[in-house]
Amino acid sequence: MTPAARLAAAASVLDSIAHSRQPAEVVLKAWSAANRYAGSKDRRAIADRVYKVIRARGRLVWAMGGREDGRALVIGSLSLIDGLPLDDIDLLHSGEGYGPRPLSKQERGRITSAPGELPGWVAAGLPEFVVEDFKITFGDRWSEEAHELMAPRAPIDLRVNLAKTTVAGVEAELVEGGLSPERTPWSAAGLRLSAEPPPNVQALEAFKQGHIEIQDEGSQVACWLTGVAPGMTVVDYCAGGGGKTLGLAMLGQPVAPRAATAEVEAAPVATWSPVGGDGQGAAPKPKARPVVEMGIRLFAYDVVQKRLDNIRPRLARAGVAADLRLLGQNGGGVEDLVRQADVVLVDAPCSGSGTWRRRPEDAWRLKPAEVERLHALQVQILGRAAELVKPGGRLVFVTCSMLRGENEATADAFEENHPEFAPVPVAEALTGANLTDAARERLGVLAEGGHRLRLSPASTGTDGFFAAVYERTA
Repeated sequence: MTPAARLAAAASVLDSIAHSRQPAEVVLKAWSAANRYAGSKDRRAIADRVYKVIRARGRLVWAMGGREDGRALVIGSLSLIDGLPLDDIDLLHSGEGYGPRPLSKQERGRITSAPGELPGWVAAGLPEFVVEDFKITFGDRWSEEAHELMAPRAPIDLRVNLAKTTVAGVEAELVEGGLSPERTPWSAAGLRLSAEPPPNVQALEAFKQGHIEIQDEGSQVACWLTGVAPGMTVVDYCAGGGGKTLGLAMLGQPVAPRAATAEVEAAPVATWSPVGGDGQGAAPKPKARPVVEMGIRLFAYDVVQKRLDNIRPRLARAGVAADLRLLGQNGGGVEDLVRQADVVLVDAPCSGSGTWRRRPEDAWRLKPAEVERLHALQVQILGRAAELVKPGGRLVFVTCSMLRGENEATADAFEENHPEFAPVPVAEALTGANLTDAARERLGVLAEGGHRLRLSPASTGTDGFFAAVYERTA
């Protein structure tokens, strides 16, 4: 493909992303599958252009007079990001072959006019409506936090499966494979790989053998805050993709034997609704018991069966086990665990704004009404999950959001409505063996002696996470 044809393709992909809810990565893969003539260098160049544009979208829309179409954004990127003069941009828009059509008079005017002073939200690269939230949360540091969240490409964090191997062993294996892993500063079970060039982690033998999982260090830290130890009954209330389920299972050594793990794979998932049964007739109430003999009794719930199904092969590969259960839309299916759990982790549905450095397209899809909806849902879910915690047990509320309208707002509402839960200082939760000494010092400082903790790309080099820790006292 010619450079001009690559630009036209990038503009087309950007338009597809704008009209889709799919991640940019998925849209790019679909384009590649439909245009097999594009070589690997072409695909890489197109993807690089697409992500450059998405990360700078606010500034490019502003520069192009409010236009949001892929063509305008690509033209703006050539000027503002690449620094090309008008003559060079003209040459790339000759209209020949598969290249984009010639520039219009208006487009020429936009890329040659002085940009003027940028509004704060444009300069920071954030959607306008979240700026006030950032200013309240981070004060004078808000623009730094915004830049680190939106501009740099995130590294690839791995969690070493200590149920099967050691960090040193995996580190040596990756080095032998030509990679350059680094130890993560906060999680003692973590290794970090550069995103440039992007490694194909799932093709690594260490991944196939269940020695590693892709998991951001912030997500690992959230697992270690739970204080899970052998002998406990543990609930992952919103299992989702299963990353934290696997992390919790690793904490519950001894590990399930191979034969027992196979039994877990074959075991049916109990399906429950608020009225009981699976909608196809009466069913007996499930009993709270581990599927296999292991160090902890781990139950993972989700409202989507497909998500639970996707966790099964990951558990098998890791050599650990969990009792996977479908949660009723109104919270049914947990009756046997009410006040039985030593630990309940609630990784609540959220905007995912803490992961915008990985999926910057999501920043421009988020609307204020969605944040309000998610906050209300979090309050509802957290209240239901709290019913499972036994007296003296721990409840950990987690989101991968940077927004106060979800995090602090939800924690405030929970604390007002649930006086039977007392805050647990984060410093008391930083005792797990999988946290480094540096984590105990740095994260303790960030928590400021309280029970809430914020992680962010700027402050901890992780994705954005929020955690609040509680203990049932009555």
